[in-house]
Amino acid sequence: MGLQDLRTNSLLPGTSACPGCPENMAMRMVGMALGKNVAMIVVAGCSSVIQGIGPKNAYGYPVLNIAFAAGPAAASGMWRAYKQRNKDVTVVVWAGDGGTADIGFASLSGAAERNEDFIYLCVDNEAYMNSGGQRSGSTPHGAITTTTPEGKRGNKKELLFLMLDHNVPFVATASVGYPQDLIDKLKRAKDVNGFRYIQILTPDPYGWLFDPSKTAEVAKLAVQTCYWPLIEVVEGKVKVSNESLHCLKKETRRPLKDFLSVQGRYRRISEKDYEELEKYVDSLWDRIKSMS
Repeated sequence: MGLQDLRTNSLLPGTSACPGCPENMAMRMVGMALGKNVAMIVVAGCSSVIQGIGPKNAYGYPVLNIAFAAGPAAASGMWRAYKQRNKDVTVVVWAGDGGTADIGFASLSGAAERNEDFIYLCVDNEAYMNSGGQRSGSTPHGAITTTTPEGKRGNKKELLFLMLDHNVPFVATASVGYPQDLIDKLKRAKDVNGFRYIQILTPDPYGWLFDPSKTAEVAKLAVQTCYWPLIEVVEGKVKVSNESLHCLKKETRRPLKDFLSVQGRYRRISEKDYEELEKYVDSLWDRIKSMS
């Protein structure tokens, strides 16, 4: 296979990623779903490093690396530039939870409110992993990070519902543990005009403290225990993915402890904190059921 053939893939061999990296996994799925005509805006984070040193990089797309707060603003200009040149290019913002829930939320909210025509992917590993594993607005209750050594107090910021409140045409969640679900959602998002948001659970072995060979397994457990819902909302119509249908009834959910027990970040969790997390999962699914 020549270099030109490799460049048709979204991810080339030899990245700078850590073993078990979920972002590498997700990037491959983007390529499988969206094809070649993609321009990627990478917000500061792990993927700024994974791609390697410029001027060349391991991503098979044109890439604009940009500061935390500027991804959606840059994408707003980029898709217009391609449109003016009559080029059929899908513009994608690739950002972590820190660049989405926290530092970049203002520009994200503005782009969503204006219904800008690009896909925004939040690769959610629930902390600032590239800079040492500090807590973010997406860090869940009870999780140990370098800035919450006794466990974070308070639940994660629910970006799913925040984006739905913007009345954008497409909002979905996905997990690297279920590749086909993510690929299918990306394909459908590509055919939607306007702002599209997908939040992808990307468990980090080094921040979550589990064996790097278990990334896909942990990503599946999050869904099976109903901690992470797989849903899709298109023009206000809610669809729960098959992998999450069992979560609509509490009695058919897999115990949350099965998910928490494989992660070192929950090694100090108390029974009270565990009950708080169970309440969080219950309330999450109560909201989803009320939307349905």
